[in-house]
Amino acid sequence: MDSTATAPVRFTLGKQSSLEPGFGKGDDNDSDGEFEEREIDASVRLMYLANEGNLEGIKELLDLGTDVNYRDIDDRTALHVAACHGSTDVVEFLLNNGAEIDPKDRWGSTPLADAIHYKNHDVIKILEKRGAKPLMGPMHVKNARQVPEYEINPKELDFTNSVDITKGTFCIASWRGIKVAVKRLKEEVTANGDKVRAFRDELALLQKIRHPNVVQFLGAVTQSTPMMILTEYLPKGDLRAFLKRKGALKPTTAVRFALDIARGMNYLHENRPEAIIHCDLEPSNILRDDSGHLKVADFGFSKLLKVTSGVKEDRPMICQDNSCRYVAPEVFKNEEYDTKVDVFSFALILQEMIEGCLPFYAKEENEVPKVYATKERPPFRAPTKCYAHGLKELIEVCWSENPAKRPTFRQIISRLETIYSSIGHKRRWKIRTFKCFQNLEAMVKKDQGSVSNRSRSSRSTRSI
Repeated sequence: MDSTATAPVRFTLGKQSSLEPGFGKGDDNDSDGEFEEREIDASVRLMYLANEGNLEGIKELLDLGTDVNYRDIDDRTALHVAACHGSTDVVEFLLNNGAEIDPKDRWGSTPLADAIHYKNHDVIKILEKRGAKPLMGPMHVKNARQVPEYEINPKELDFTNSVDITKGTFCIASWRGIKVAVKRLKEEVTANGDKVRAFRDELALLQKIRHPNVVQFLGAVTQSTPMMILTEYLPKGDLRAFLKRKGALKPTTAVRFALDIARGMNYLHENRPEAIIHCDLEPSNILRDDSGHLKVADFGFSKLLKVTSGVKEDRPMICQDNSCRYVAPEVFKNEEYDTKVDVFSFALILQEMIEGCLPFYAKEENEVPKVYATKERPPFRAPTKCYAHGLKELIEVCWSENPAKRPTFRQIISRLETIYSSIGHKRRWKIRTFKCFQNLEAMVKKDQGSVSNRSRSSRSTRSI
């Protein structure tokens, strides 16, 4: 039957376009039953069969010459309908038989956009594999005047010599003559509401942050996919790589690094009106700048905390979410937590810098949080001289089982400054003592030389 012989009709059964105005009002009209048995145009019948997922019926219609790309009055196709319902076999069959991959209905929605809206992940994968492109990014604005000031044109980014950095989360790109670190939200995860929200939250956080010990935000790509966040690139890499090369650090270096981390974290925790909890503080997320100082980075798991409340995850912690070796017990046990979870992680990092090995390095990573939950902590194996006076006690109070007993980062900074000053004083005393011995030794040698010269002169006089 010639599909052009009859004026297009509206397909009204099943899930509708995700961009239809007024969508959601009276749209729960899914029909699992057969459509009315009456004379109906074959092209319209194709839409109904796609709605039902009736693969055999669709095959028969296409064998009879029905147009696979037939559009109803709303410009919707059978592929739109199958994508809405998550009918993977129908989607595959339609594509294999010439269905357009990205047709837009009258509201601009594509099969991929509909599949994303209805969270039909298997269909999303099929469409993306076949080359379907998302519409604009989830943060797309309708008016050019609404485009954020930080928006960067992706055409300005050069990924020619790009390499992955910091756990593969970021990569390096060239932008306006400098190297930058780029965090990309992969196109396929634009369908994942949780990851999109996390991206939005991280972007909102980075815009607020300005501190020498926190990585600098440069801009973002939000009006196209893949969406990206640009931050400064620190070529010296992260603390994890540094510790792998150096092993245990000298006490002065460890305390100096600890001060950098504590200052950055104190800035985040004292942010107002809401404190910022990092939630993933570990060596891979701490970067080294050209001067050798440290900067806190990667806020993908960070939370905003109203000063008078705590945070509780809506699901138990999964070890893929962040590094389990540095996770506080209350997070692992899915209890309410606050800024003190970062203090717990900080204690483990400080000990690792002095010990030169991972916390509970002999245990599997997913087993470590269970050990913390039993109130066990990594042992102190390094010689006592490696722990300046008060340093071991600071670590122990920072990883207290009771979060309320853990100090704030402001208090930690004060204690670290005292420890650092004490180390410096001892070092200066040793240097002065060494120089005194050197001077004394030189004076003794000089006196011995003078005595020897006088003795030779006396012998010469007697011989004459």
